[in-house]
Amino acid sequence: MGVSGHQSGFASLHVGYVQGASAVVGCRSGTPLSLLTPRSRGSSVWAYTSSFGGGMVAGDEIKIDLKVDAGAMCFLGSQASNKIYRNPRCLPCTHRLSASLAEGSLLVLAPDPVQCFADASYDQQQIFHLAPDANLVLVDWVSAGRLSRGERWSFNRYASRNEIFHGERRSLVDAIHLDTRAVPLTNRFGVGRFNCFATVAILGPLVNSHAQELLARIASEPIAPGSSLLVSVSPIRDGAILRVAGMSIEEVGHALYKNLGFVSTLLKDDPWLRKW
Repeated sequence: MGVSGHQSGFASLHVGYVQGASAVVGCRSGTPLSLLTPRSRGSSVWAYTSSFGGGMVAGDEIKIDLKVDAGAMCFLGSQASNKIYRNPRCLPCTHRLSASLAEGSLLVLAPDPVQCFADASYDQQQIFHLAPDANLVLVDWVSAGRLSRGERWSFNRYASRNEIFHGERRSLVDAIHLDTRAVPLTNRFGVGRFNCFATVAILGPLVNSHAQELLARIASEPIAPGSSLLVSVSPIRDGAILRVAGMSIEEVGHALYKNLGFVSTLLKDDPWLRKW
């Protein structure tokens, strides 16, 4: 802990392909961040992030480095939602993730949603470097906050930026920046009736057929006026971007589970079975 009182946490995870199976070949983490690997070897590695207190306080900084070797598969989730606590000192919490995916590898990055408390500030940047035939399923979602406490989109600032590179070519930049100090979010031109938003990137030769199925199926589904859940999908090179808006975390979570069912087939097990 530094003089300002904030904490810096780090974690690194290296997943290799050893004797016909995905396996953890390197794993370390430092307070206040923990990295748990309940499945360290198998058809896929499963790992989960955890933190003391269940979230981040003003000024906390987290850095995660991931490396997935050729042919290996990894699922990285979180134990619970990432809570961003009150920030009376106006110090932003920051999250930085860098991932390197080798030929034929698969990374499914699917943490629980970020939940910002009133007056919180959060800045997230995630960068992915993919080999030409590497595969990525990225879930990035945020909720309105503690609705039971009357905190609905009442944080100060939320920013998330995801960049995906194939070699030196930047193939995707997806960013969201919500600043409630500049513009109220709860009017009809802002978030409207929705309390949770999710973005999912699906790309790579291993998952492209599933992305195309989503494009065809969701395009044919009607959208009911006033619906509590909206789902859309857009094509990108070698995949698709899925977006979900819902009135509750549970609705969005079930929609993600429904539309990402193919992940369980690829991993040869269901990482969300006991969650959704």
